[in-house]
Amino acid sequence: MPKLVLIRHGQSAWNLENRFTGWWDVDVTEKGAAEARAAGELMAAKGLDFDQTFTSLQTRAIKTLNLALEAMGRLWLPTEKHWRLNERHYGGLTGLNKAETAAKHGDEQVHIWRRSFDIPPPVSEAGSDYDVANDRRYAGIDVPATESLKDTIARVLPYWEERIAPALKDGQRVLISAHGNSLRALVKHLSNIPDDEITGLEIPTGQPIVYELADDLSAIDRYYLNER
Repeated sequence: MPKLVLIRHGQSAWNLENRFTGWWDVDVTEKGAAEARAAGELMAAKGLDFDQTFTSLQTRAIKTLNLALEAMGRLWLPTEKHWRLNERHYGGLTGLNKAETAAKHGDEQVHIWRRSFDIPPPVSEAGSDYDVANDRRYAGIDVPATESLKDTIARVLPYWEERIAPALKDGQRVLISAHGNSLRALVKHLSNIPDDEITGLEIPTGQPIVYELADDLSAIDRYYLNER
């Protein structure tokens, strides 16, 4: 039975500051690092082990993965990093405080930007303070100017089909360290969650989600590891 574990990165600096982060690269806080280590310790205590790991190109997810693997004594495991596992791009909202944005544009509008399935935030302007188009890690990539959750799903799933699903079908035990919305994309796909329900799914930081999968990778069970 294939086994997959998903973990959202530990608390980041901008999680703490309540800012829209998206593709901007921020580090984990001390609390976030502790969450990552605790996740690794929990996975080891529950007898989980892995053959292949995947993460995004963003520091908070990479560091969470490394800290968890270190706690497991598994830093040597192979890791594949890819931009398709990055967080949703928040466009022109990137860097803004969520409460201040709500005060400026209204709670309803901000709720639409954050929680609608297919309505993206305003686009980011080229050359803005948080423009990552010239970041070397994204060389050759058509960096989005904004993304809805639907857009995020559309870029995550090809990577799932091309790289992650084949590893699971080959019998490998897989750990993915990523972000709230890239993980929502995977959970929606695996658990067949409707469009109007997936936006309400909260994925807490640093809490491993375990999937028990059938041979065809359909979900048999999904649970938080700390609840079993």
